[in-house]
Parts: sequence; C-alpha cells; structure tokens
Amino acid sequence: MKTKIVSTSSFIRTSGRMIANLKQQFNFVIVVGLLMSGGFLQAQTSDTGQISGTIITNDGNANQGVIVKLIEISKSAVTNASGNYEFKKLPFGTYTLEVTMSGYASSTETAEIKAEAPSAKVDIRVNSSVENLEDVVIRTGGNRFAKKESIDVAKMPLKNIENSQVYIIVSKELMKEQVITDYNSAFKNVPGAGIAEVRNQGRTTSISRGFPTPQLVRNGVGSFTYTTIDPSNLERIEVIKGPSATLFGSTLSSFGGLFNRVTKKPFDSFKGEISYSAASWDLNRFTADVNTPLNKDKTALLRMNTAFHSERSFQDAGFNRNFSFAPSFSYEINDRLTLLIDAEFSMYKATSPTRLAPFVVKNTESSIEALDIPYKLSFANNTINYTSQQYNVFAQLKYKMTDQWTSQTVISRTRSSSEGYTVALQMMSPTTLRQQVTYQDSPFYGTDIQQNFIGIFNIGKLKNRVVAGVDFYSLRATRNDAIVNMPAMDYKKPGDAYNNFNLDKVAPMFTDPKVKFTNYVANNENTYSAYVSDFLNVTDKLLVMGGIRVDRYENKGTYYPSKDSIAGNYNQTAFSPKFGVVYQLMKDKIAVFGNYMNGFSNVSGSDFDGNTFKPNQANQYEGGFKFDLNKISATLSYYDIQVTNITRDDPDHINFSIQDGTQVSKGFEAELIANPISGLNIVAGYTYNDSKFEKSNASVQGLRPSTAGSPRTANLWASYRIVNGPAQGLGFGFGGIYGSEYYQTNTATFKFSIPSYTVLDASLFYDQPKYRLGIKVDNLTNEKYWSYRLAAQNPTRVTANITFKF
Repeated sequence: MKTKIVSTSSFIRTSGRMIANLKQQFNFVIVVGLLMSGGFLQAQTSDTGQISGTIITNDGNANQGVIVKLIEISKSAVTNASGNYEFKKLPFGTYTLEVTMSGYASSTETAEIKAEAPSAKVDIRVNSSVENLEDVVIRTGGNRFAKKESIDVAKMPLKNIENSQVYIIVSKELMKEQVITDYNSAFKNVPGAGIAEVRNQGRTTSISRGFPTPQLVRNGVGSFTYTTIDPSNLERIEVIKGPSATLFGSTLSSFGGLFNRVTKKPFDSFKGEISYSAASWDLNRFTADVNTPLNKDKTALLRMNTAFHSERSFQDAGFNRNFSFAPSFSYEINDRLTLLIDAEFSMYKATSPTRLAPFVVKNTESSIEALDIPYKLSFANNTINYTSQQYNVFAQLKYKMTDQWTSQTVISRTRSSSEGYTVALQMMSPTTLRQQVTYQDSPFYGTDIQQNFIGIFNIGKLKNRVVAGVDFYSLRATRNDAIVNMPAMDYKKPGDAYNNFNLDKVAPMFTDPKVKFTNYVANNENTYSAYVSDFLNVTDKLLVMGGIRVDRYENKGTYYPSKDSIAGNYNQTAFSPKFGVVYQLMKDKIAVFGNYMNGFSNVSGSDFDGNTFKPNQANQYEGGFKFDLNKISATLSYYDIQVTNITRDDPDHINFSIQDGTQVSKGFEAELIANPISGLNIVAGYTYNDSKFEKSNASVQGLRPSTAGSPRTANLWASYRIVNGPAQGLGFGFGGIYGSEYYQTNTATFKFSIPSYTVLDASLFYDQPKYRLGIKVDNLTNEKYWSYRLAAQNPTRVTANITFKF
C-alpha cells in the first residue's frame, strides 16, 4: 500500500494564507470550537446511563493506560491522560468494574445506574505508581503522549482543562521514542521554539511567543544553569506560555514564558534500565536509570541516573564530552511529613559552538546562504576548548498540616562554571573573517528559597484552591577574562592561516602586556517576593482564577576590585497580577478559556531629568479552547502581548534614554496530541507570531525584532506501534519541523536573513518489557539550516539505541 505524503512546505504556505488576518483566525477558532462542542454535546444525549471515574494510584497520581472492564457485559475502557475512564449508553442495572494492570492483582468495585440516577461516578485507588504503568501503556496503546497534568505550572495540582494558562508537555516517553541524545533536540516537539541558540558554554535559549527564553527553571524553582543540560535525568519538559511573573518572577521567565525541567523522582518498587546509543560522528552515549526502595516499609527510596556522552562535530573540528550523575532520595518521615533531596552533577569539556557576526554594509540585504561559507568548515581547533562544571541541589520538605492544607518548603542551590577558551567569528569584509578568542573563568552561584502553603477550602458552596508563598532568589557571578584577535582570512580559501589557529599559537598571545585581563563581579542581585493565587469553582463547570505578586529587586551592581568601585546598582519594586476564566462546555472534556497574564523586567538607569526608570511591563490577553477527550488532547489559542516602558534613544539629549517605547507580539498557536486508532499516536503543533516595535528607535521602528525567530513554525511526530499479536511492540515514527525565514539582523539600513527550513526525521523501534531497540534518522533530506547565531546544523544523522530493562 502506498502512502501519499504532503510536503511540509506546501502545508505551511496554505496554512499561512488561511491565518493572514489574526482576527479572522480567532473568529474561526471560536466557530470551530463551538461546532465541535455542540456536536459532542448532542452526541452525549441518551436515554441510557453511564459510568465514569478516575483511577488513582497510591502515590496520588491519576494515570493513563489502565484497563477497566465491566464484567457483566465484557466491555473494556482504557484510562486517558487524566486517568479518566467512561462507559456510555449502558442499560440500567448493577455492574462490576475490574481494574487490571500488568504485574498487579486486579481490583473490583460495583456501580449501579437507574432511571433516577443514570450517571454513576466511581473512582478507584490502586497500588501502583507512574513508572509501573509505563509498560502497560506501551502494550495497550492509548494517547501515550498526552500526559498534561502538572504540579508546577500552577504551583498546585490542577488539571489542564481547569487551567486558563496554555502549556505544553514533552514527556520522557516521547523523547525515548525519538532517541533523543541531546537536550535541544527535545524542543523539536515544542510549537514555536525554533532552532536552539547555543551560547558559548553550551547553555541554550529557545523562542516562546516571539521572545528569547533561557533555561532557568528546574522543578518549578530557579536553577541558573550556565552550561549544557543532559537529558538523561528528565521526566518531562514543561513549556509554560505567556508572561508568567506572578508565580515565577521576572528573573526566571521571559515575556514569552518559561521552560521548566522536571527531573526523575524515586518510586516504591525496584526498576531500572541501562541504555547505549551510537551515532554518526563517533557519538557514544551510555545512560543508566536505577530505582530501589531502601527499606521494607518503602519509606526510603533512591533513584540514580547517570550518563556518559562523547561525540565530535560533523565539521572538520569540534567535539564535546560529558559526564553527569543525578541521585534522588525521598524519605517518608511519617504519614504527614516527606523529604525529597534531588541533585545533578556534571562535568563537560568541549569546543565552543559557532557564533558568527556578519559584515554590515549599509542600505543592503544579505543572508547566510549568500555568503556561501563552506558548510563543513568550523574555523575552530580542538586544542582551543573549555571545561565546565555544574551542580543543582534541590531539597523539598512537604508537610500535610491538615487534610486541606499542605506546607511546601523548597531550597535550590546551583553552581555553574566555565574555564578555558571560547571562539567567536567576525566578518571583517564581505569575503574575510577572523577568530576572536576569549579566555575566561566565570562561576555563577544561584540560590532559591521558597515557601508555599497550598490549601482547599469552601466559602459557602464555592470551592477555593489557593497557593500562597514567599520566595528569595539570589544570583552572583564573577568573571576574569581577556580577548585576543587573530588575523583576518579569506573564508573560502583560508590557506595557512587556517592551520595556524591552535593553542600553541593562541596561548602566548594572552601573555602580551597589551592584553588586559579584567576581574569583576558580573552579577550580584537578590529578589524578595510574595504571591498568592486562587482558583475558584463558581460552579462545577465555571472556574475563575486570580493572583498577584509583589517583587522587590536589589541589584548591587558590577564591582571592579582593581578600582574598588561599583557601577549600575539600583533597586526596584514591581507588582504582577493575573486573571483567568475557564468554562467547561463539556465537563472535563471541552473548555473555553481566557486569561490576562503579566510579566515585567527590571531596568536600570534614569533619563536626562534624573527620573529613575521603571520596570518594563508585558500584558497578555489570550483566549481559546482546550480539548481533553479520550482520543484527542488539543489547545487552540490567540494571544496579544503588549510591552511598555521600553527604553529608547532620547532624540533631544545624546547619550540619554527615554522610557516610552512599546512592542507588540500577537499570534495563534495550536497543539494536537491524538490517538485516532489503537497504536497510532500523533503530536503536532503550529504557530504564527506577529511581533514588531511599535515605538522605538528609528533604526528598528515598525520592524520585527531579530530575536523573535520565525514568524511561522510547525512540528509533527506520528508513530504507529503494533499493540497485539506476535509483533507487539514493533513500530515506526515519522515527523519533522518547519520554520519560515527570519532575521539575524533587521534594521532600516541593513538586513541579514536566515532561510526557511524543513527538517524531516524517521525512526524504527521494537519495544518489549525487558528491552528496547531503536534506530533514528535525523534530517532525512540533508537540509542545510542555521541557528540565530549562524551555526550550521547537523546534516543527515543515524542513531542506533539498545536499552535493557529490569
């Protein structure tokens, strides 16, 4: 049987024309949503009864993939991503529900439906955990990638369908199926993220709603990671959309949102896996994940993850080697008090990623393609490298004060350091470039101390779910660095100058008395915050939310020890409110939502008259639909973010700024996670973003910010797995990403563009309870594409993986 494949670029062009007018987009979304909900509501009407409920495990989680049977009529259902099951159009009578999970004794409950009570809700608690259910989901199918429940997004347990904020989950199950060996590749599954911008020490920034967004959050609190992140310890990545300062603060989130890395936690049974991956360009990767109870009562639990990773670049020079170790320990002190200690340690050695600054010729346009730089030349040397270290220590003490109130105390400590040589490329003319080498030693120290009180209470008949907290965040960094420049060379025919770039040639240049090392405290800032957020059930279908944060920011400035002087110190106070409303057109299945979200960014300095600048403010208005059906989980939304208080050049006073600039970022986002037939799973996303400076310097007035990424992006991953018969567990996947043309420089006098890209991937896998085999081909068509920093991305790559489970 032949399958017709529609090209991604053709699909995107068609989609782009359909949503050219954003207001028409939103109206279209509303009409479609109402039609869908109306059709489902009409289908719901029946003279017979129904039985529904949630399967809850002993660790308090609602889980997917559990089989629920009605014994009397031999009918079965499989729980969805929220742990819900449902039987419709049942004749009145009494039924026996049997819950079945592989490796566990079945549980039974009874339910009765009759004319006066045609609907029965039966929640069943079973003795298992999230990890134990993973193999069940593999064998039974289901919407495997639709695990949307989170305790971090709202800082309390809250269903996706109840939350007026948009967020996306990239699960470890999806990363395993795609044979993910590096952190940035996981973001192929995030609508709008684009190609990661990898900075000097391996730290990354991706795009969210037109704003560059760094990786600063781990397990819901601050974790300033200045180096490469290894994915071996990831349970999932939570992509929280829109300004999120109310719960997370301004130092951790951008105006587009934030990325929360959720790490693997211990559970109450022995289980583990050992995995080895090999790929093109000498990639060798070994990982291990072992979990075990430490005592008979299973009150002390330990989990350990580790990874060894080594690979070289597809270019002539470049490499990275990494070792990481991540232990996690939990201890149930008593039935009300639980301690969790979670840590990550890593050591990394690598050449710095490519960073190219184009040569500016006024009143012209150019592109990275037009330069025709040899794709496989790195202009680097393996002897010129750096080493980095990091640790993240996370401790959480959770105390159940009453049945309704819980206290959660969190301490997070981080250290990221980098020592050695990094390289930047600078074009000196339209045909030449030079290497600029920086030698630096730069440790970063971060501390986040957070206290939350989470409660449930009623005011009359109105149910309230509240989180109230205080937060202290501190970041300090020191730097010791110097810069030297190499001679310019013809980048198409570099000759001997290319070979002269090595450590023996470069290191002596830093001993020249003319080369000055600078020692200074680069960051020294503290933030003190308090916040409260309340989710109020007005009815069982109507939920409203409100919250506010007060934030006191103290920047102690940059300290120069040689001069014993401080520059740039200042303090600011900001308030950040948020509001939201959700109405469930169909209970726990279809909802319409709207939100107002706020973010802010602290700004130093003052204007010509001495007026101290205020924080930048971002105000988002958003509306859309959420669907959480057995076969489909989807979110459709339209957002409008207005940024104010931006500083721009003072036209009347040179070297001064005024604070009346504005920027807008608005657009449409769609996410779909579907399981249309047993064994077939689809993850897809599409984004359109319209960003521009509305009031700014003349050089960028009315233009799209170069940091906003591609206006249009799309992502797709579709996989089919055989769930019955002798070939059970065999499957294949196909998908890719698309990004439209975007700018590295976009001013009135010079534009430098990065072309659109369509990158297609495919995989083949065989998943069994005791082992897993997988092979993945990335970039099937050998597409040439670049990041915002003009780094050439990998051509076609083949990765093979074998995993043993125990």
